[in-house]
Amino acid sequence: MSEKVTNRWLVVFGAVIIQLCLGAVYAWSLFNQPLIDKFQWEKGDVVLTFSITIFMMATFTIVGGKIQDKIGPRWVATAGGIIMGAGIMMASTATSLTELYLYYGFIGGAGIGMAYVCPLATCQKWFPDKRGLISGIAVAGFGGGALIFKPFILTFIDSVGVSSTFLYLGIVYLITVVIGAQFLVVPPAGYCPPGWTPPVVSASGAGNDFSTGQMLKNVQFYYLWIVFLFACTAGLMVIGLAKDIGINLVNLTAADAANAVVVVAIFNALGRVIWGSLSDKLGRVNSLFVMYLIAGLAMFLMSSITMTYFTFLGLCSLIGFCFGGFLALFPSLTADYYGTKNFGTNYGIMFMAFGIAAIIGPKIGTSGTFSQAFLIAAVLCIVSAGMTFLVRETPKLT
Repeated sequence: MSEKVTNRWLVVFGAVIIQLCLGAVYAWSLFNQPLIDKFQWEKGDVVLTFSITIFMMATFTIVGGKIQDKIGPRWVATAGGIIMGAGIMMASTATSLTELYLYYGFIGGAGIGMAYVCPLATCQKWFPDKRGLISGIAVAGFGGGALIFKPFILTFIDSVGVSSTFLYLGIVYLITVVIGAQFLVVPPAGYCPPGWTPPVVSASGAGNDFSTGQMLKNVQFYYLWIVFLFACTAGLMVIGLAKDIGINLVNLTAADAANAVVVVAIFNALGRVIWGSLSDKLGRVNSLFVMYLIAGLAMFLMSSITMTYFTFLGLCSLIGFCFGGFLALFPSLTADYYGTKNFGTNYGIMFMAFGIAAIIGPKIGTSGTFSQAFLIAAVLCIVSAGMTFLVRETPKLT
């Protein structure tokens, strides 16, 4: 089947429409208050749904990655779309937190993870000449999913209620992801883009494909994993609580605070494409260093100044812009350092940092004041900027 695909951008098209649906999970803060109002649940308990979803997503990224490395991406992404859609549809029947966690968090999150890694792995194989850019485009849909689905979510909640909203969204996600999955085919063995010459593998073996075991023996992997964890902890704290931060810290109306979800989504998506492209020219690690400094400054300002509506949205945009860049660069960095042969499994393990951050980030945001949480996030970003100097040398396969 792969020989029939003559335009590699069709693969990108399928990847983007899949990621738009998967990324709608970033709009979770829109559900917090409606669920609290309907069921009288505590905010922290409702926010935990987002954390469970992202943790399950990261966990099943490993599962999906391992399977798609063996059988290809199409059927794995199709299965992920079906599981995701079914879980969210089932969430429409939830009347307890346990049911919500199970249906939306565990089942929906598992489906998201199964599907998430497939577009990334496939696009990396089709675009060895533009890894940063194409990784950014492939995951830009994930960053922009909240933007696209925000008006639909709000309209559904207003017209049919929060529970029925899950039913309709689940149907849309299932159908769209399954359609997008049909575009995911791997290139023929030995594929090279026209006009591109693969880099020569050095005598040291740098650039070879690492097995998962070999990657786990490389100390730089653990530095990268920690840096990724810190970045995602800071970013997910803002994304998971964006609307609540606007209401409680900046004293905005619910409608104005909801705009933060849109702003973060826009700049999240832009950051993935722009930083992905820049990293092809500036280098992945140099780009990470700059992003950590920008995100750290934005977090520090959010912890220390009295924000207005516009400063709040401006700082949210910076955080979203850098967070999007983190999510774009780490797939490319994983492929650069450890190859594409076992990318699905290898990046799945790297992506577990994202899942653990989904538990830590919102927990930090709800455990104390938001100002304290932003200060902690700022420190994590500055520490990560320093740690980038530990991962500048390409790993050697011995």
